[in-house]
Amino acid sequence: MRVLLVEDEPYLAEAVRDGLRLEAIATDIAGDGDSALELLSIHSYDLAVLDRDIPGPSGDEVARRIVASGSGTPILMLTAADRIDDKASGFQLGADDYLTKPFELRELVLRLRALDRRRAHARPPVREIAGLRLDPFRREVFRDGRHVALTRKQFAVLEVLVAAEGGVVSSEELLERAWDNNADPFTNAVRITVSALRKRLGEPWLIATVPGVGYRIDIGMDTGMDITHHARTTRVPPRRRGLTTPWPWRPRRTPATAVSGPRCPRRPATSARS
Repeated sequence: MRVLLVEDEPYLAEAVRDGLRLEAIATDIAGDGDSALELLSIHSYDLAVLDRDIPGPSGDEVARRIVASGSGTPILMLTAADRIDDKASGFQLGADDYLTKPFELRELVLRLRALDRRRAHARPPVREIAGLRLDPFRREVFRDGRHVALTRKQFAVLEVLVAAEGGVVSSEELLERAWDNNADPFTNAVRITVSALRKRLGEPWLIATVPGVGYRIDIGMDTGMDITHHARTTRVPPRRRGLTTPWPWRPRRTPATAVSGPRCPRRPATSARS
């Protein structure tokens, strides 16, 4: 899950971002309305957490823009305006939830998880696919009844893949959904995380690599092994890698008995005087 947090108090914003990261929720911070609108135009967020009183376009205006865009991004207003009239106006603007300051981080996480679940009406809270059971609330993963311990980033990547229900998810989309805005677009973190996740889930490999496209949950589990991993762990003859040389390669030596035709006689040695 990737969240946009619009908050002009830097210490509070960083504390919330760090707390959400511990729950495998990637979070980008916008300190004002202009930055928020810019990030919304670049990235696709699962949720938006808005403070109403921010510099530039207010949180109310940002909420109006989100609703007008038709993106369907759920909005949670996180603000000190705690009067019933403030809450009523926030909901009228299009907010899906409203949380007043001060607040408990755990409550914010629970509300975000509930909004994310509500966003996809047909998706059950606990997701199951190909013998895999993923509980986003407890952050637990089971495969064929066996508990699988995952890191926060591995859980976030697996959550995106499971939500795709067997569809292919590109590395760029994984980077956008499971990492925050500070991630290097040229990093190989996605490949490394998927490789480690595949090993954690165990054999037969559950995550398949679609060369040049991305990754998917292998519902049929025919192979699920990517070519690079197979090449590193299995001694494959070069012919299978596109070469014509047999394995193992050795230079051919022509035996002396295979030479046809008469041999040339040696010339007699001549002295230097003659």
